[in-house]
Amino acid sequence: MPLTIVRQDITKMDVDAIVNAANCALERGGGVCGAIFKAAGIPKMTEACAALAPIQVGEAVITPGFNLPARYVIHTPGPVYRDGASGEEAKLRSCYQNSLELAVEHGCTSIAFPLISSGIYGYPKKKAMQVALRAIGDFLEVHELQVFLAVFDKEAYTVSEELLGAVADYLGENYVDENLEVRRRRQNYRALEEQVLYSGALAESAVPPKLEDLVGNLDEPFSATLLRLIDAKGKNDVDVYKKANLDRRLFSKIRSNKGYMPSKRTVLALAIGLELSLEETNDLLKRAGFALSQSQVGDVIVEYFILHGKYNIMEINEVLFRYDQPLLGGM
Repeated sequence: MPLTIVRQDITKMDVDAIVNAANCALERGGGVCGAIFKAAGIPKMTEACAALAPIQVGEAVITPGFNLPARYVIHTPGPVYRDGASGEEAKLRSCYQNSLELAVEHGCTSIAFPLISSGIYGYPKKKAMQVALRAIGDFLEVHELQVFLAVFDKEAYTVSEELLGAVADYLGENYVDENLEVRRRRQNYRALEEQVLYSGALAESAVPPKLEDLVGNLDEPFSATLLRLIDAKGKNDVDVYKKANLDRRLFSKIRSNKGYMPSKRTVLALAIGLELSLEETNDLLKRAGFALSQSQVGDVIVEYFILHGKYNIMEINEVLFRYDQPLLGGM
């Protein structure tokens, strides 16, 4: 199942488990920790945590969610950042790894994390994000779990300034303002109207095609095209839906239902998972009734990555997130 970056209050998320960036004593703290205790009910959460304390940095324990929408809260203390050379990365990675394993052990299918240690513990946000994405990504290679990473500020982006600059340049050269695009379409429509009026006599004399002829010449359906591309690229289903950041159940629905039409972001995610060229991507979009638009910021960003052979969907989603665009993949 996929990883999704969201801007959301973790205490209000309807998932099986949320993660508390705890302290080793498992006492109520500030920030996310304090908010979780308050939303769960301070007396009940304090009592539950006291029975499990203390724990070490990188370890994880689980309690009920009490008044939270989530069934469980997984508590894990992150490392205090000193110099980056004191084992902080390994300890932070353990927070994610142990929390994910605990969630699976308790039958969770969805979990939401804050960006652990990036607050008062001083872990640089970009580095904290890098650790989180690598740890969660590695876990999802072998497990089925819906993971959310709740991030509130843009300081956490890990994409390089060079890449962001290149994307910004590409947007500047290729993005077409929607209002300008609408005016251009109106002009084209008027020209088309004139052409139709001019050729009206010819159109009246032409024999219209029969309905059965039109229906009998439909293009290859989306699901058939997808399966053909998977074989042609020498990939298997698991490779594709994981690299596309897609839920396995959604992929199975697309695969088994010949008439199923996925959303545009799902099609683009599959194009990334299959590492399609821009021409192949446009053809796949067409099968589902979509097209890339120069008036859509998200489309132009995805186009940039495809043209430059960059198929890391997490990196693409980070850039999309920075530009407040819908992310690729998901449920």
